[in-house]
Amino acid sequence: MPQKETVEYRRILLDGAAVQVRREGDELVGADGRVVGVDDAVHLPPCVPTKIIAVHLNHRSRVEEFMTSLPPAPTYFHKPTSALNAHKGAIVRPERCEYLNYEGEVAIVIGRTTRNISPDEAGDHIAGYTIGNDYGLHDFRDTDAGSMLRVKGSDTLCPLGPGLVTGWDFHGKRLRTYVNGEVVQDGSTDEMEWDMHYLVADIARTITLYPGDVLLSGTPANSRPVRPGDVVEVEVEGLGRLTNHIVHGPVPIRDDCGAQPTESEEVISTAFGGDWEFRGIRPPKR
Repeated sequence: MPQKETVEYRRILLDGAAVQVRREGDELVGADGRVVGVDDAVHLPPCVPTKIIAVHLNHRSRVEEFMTSLPPAPTYFHKPTSALNAHKGAIVRPERCEYLNYEGEVAIVIGRTTRNISPDEAGDHIAGYTIGNDYGLHDFRDTDAGSMLRVKGSDTLCPLGPGLVTGWDFHGKRLRTYVNGEVVQDGSTDEMEWDMHYLVADIARTITLYPGDVLLSGTPANSRPVRPGDVVEVEVEGLGRLTNHIVHGPVPIRDDCGAQPTESEEVISTAFGGDWEFRGIRPPKR
């Protein structure tokens, strides 16, 4: 089968409108011929999903880090579309929260309505791939461990970008996350137990996927907390580099309703990579 052409598309804000552009070197070119420099563009998420689905564990290094084993099939959680963010966007750590973790991932973007297909058919239903950072607010892990709704679904915690790349072969690709220029995650798509086609087919057995929908495919080891002022970048070979910065959310989590942020052994151990054998012996708070 001939190799598909690799093309990168981005969505940017141009003269007040959301516009899809094609990357050509250091320029972004619109269908009407307008040109914007890559570094000058105001980026939007590269797709408009109706839903964002994420796999819990998939990279073997992450499984080993947690000293656990994979289930016989993938398990998933949902991130609401209100969590969407973009390349160069600010990630908000709310007041009264301390354990905001990065998770660099490859994001699958669906290209056409998909239901009840085989893994071998899934590639024809994928529009392309982008980079995701599946941030987690672990301060809510004690109360949302089952659904992960507030842990993974709070506002701003799903940046995608910078672009949507078509014709990309996901095999053997390097994935790295940087915090303030230092490599903190270093993995490969080859350490994934379930590949991109399997994940799409698995979800589509009972859930219809629509164009623009996103599946986050899992993160390698060494997800750790970041704090306001940090710059977090996720780089995937062939997909580029997604950059975001952490900011302090001045509005505190309300204490007159709902579960409150906690700092239990479960919260702290999960935030620091499942250090169950080192409970009580951890890095000092930053």
